[in-house]
Amino acid sequence: MGDSQSRKDRPNARFHGRVEAPGRLCAEPGCAEPGEFRAPLIEGADIGRDGPPQFRWLCLEHVREFNSGYNFFRGMSTDEIHDAQRPMAGWERETRAFNGNGGADRPPRWADFSDPLDAIGARFRNRMRDEVPRQDGRPLSGRDREALRVLALDTDVDRMGLRRRYSELVRKYHPDRNGGDRSHEAKLRAVIEAYQQLKGSAAFA
Repeated sequence: MGDSQSRKDRPNARFHGRVEAPGRLCAEPGCAEPGEFRAPLIEGADIGRDGPPQFRWLCLEHVREFNSGYNFFRGMSTDEIHDAQRPMAGWERETRAFNGNGGADRPPRWADFSDPLDAIGARFRNRMRDEVPRQDGRPLSGRDREALRVLALDTDVDRMGLRRRYSELVRKYHPDRNGGDRSHEAKLRAVIEAYQQLKGSAAFA
């Protein structure tokens, strides 16, 4: 019964704020429970120390005891407490403007980036190439452009060029044309779907 009750009282690994560390005991003097919850040092313990705030590790019982005695307003004057309790406290500060008028929010210039492997530039050129319109003005949807990539065709290919490329790829991937090799069936399906997409597209009507 005792072991069962102990496991029930012990928080599981997903308990908020719990950090397991085998062998680390609660910092409360005389406590032999695991120290799994972080809490600030006793007030004044780090006076004169230069660096980030220190903390101590407590068991669940002692961290609950610490939290129950924590007072956010400790050390504040009456006026400071009243000011902190106002509903709009903290909302009066001016926020930074997200605009292009200069200052800290101005976006960096293209020349500010170092791109020795041409990763950014190549990605930009590929995106711009994908967005180039057809010279005849006929529209291309996103699915049309994806189908053109599957068939490795240029944006301005005509209907005859589309049929020629389709026939070429079918001969390449169809098992009846390459000795019964069925390892390219996925590519063949992709080619057929791409051709069907473009054949019904306004750009090839």
